Amino acid sequence: MAPVAPRSGDAIFANIEHVNAELFTLTYGAIVRQLLTDLEEVDEVNKQLDQMGYNIGIRLIDEFLAKSNVSSCVDFRETAEVIAKVGLKMFIGVTASVTNWNAEGTCCSIVLEDNPLVDFVELPDTYQGLHYCNILSGVIRGALDMVSMKAEVTWLRDALRGDDVFELQVKLLKQVPEEYPYKDDE
Repeated sequence: MAPVAPRSGDAIFANIEHVNAELFTLTYGAIVRQLLTDLEEVDEVNKQLDQMGYNIGIRLIDEFLAKSNVSSCVDFRETAEVIAKVGLKMFIGVTASVTNWNAEGTCCSIVLEDNPLVDFVELPDTYQGLHYCNILSGVIRGALDMVSMKAEVTWLRDALRGDDVFELQVKLLKQVPEEYPYKDDE
């Protein structure tokens, strides 16, 4: 039997069940607003959004691998491209670009021209420290963690703060060798 070719983000996005984009955006906004009310400190809300995203990312990777037919990536560079071109398209309907690689190939930027999470959103001056889409950094960090890549994901630019795009910096901290729970010596 011939191997199944990896599917593009567009093909996967076209074939999965969708949630109404406005409902998704408004629900996310309600969650952020409730966190701001409950936690009061913007830094705590940023941490909570990141942790929520991390918890989603460690589960989302299974669905991604099952539906995308993507095999193991060769290196961090290929992994970042797959996240930008397939993963983000598959789950939020946007394609991102990967830029600003460092010489070692361990740090890059993922740039989103469009971000459906921010439709209908304006940040008041009192919340300028809020990383409204911090859930995305957590999702990426969680997904990378599950494929043995410890990473740090931070926001460099944010269109809600007047920048022209949304830019996440993804820095590979450590690639953990895969360990198998059973030995094949018998």
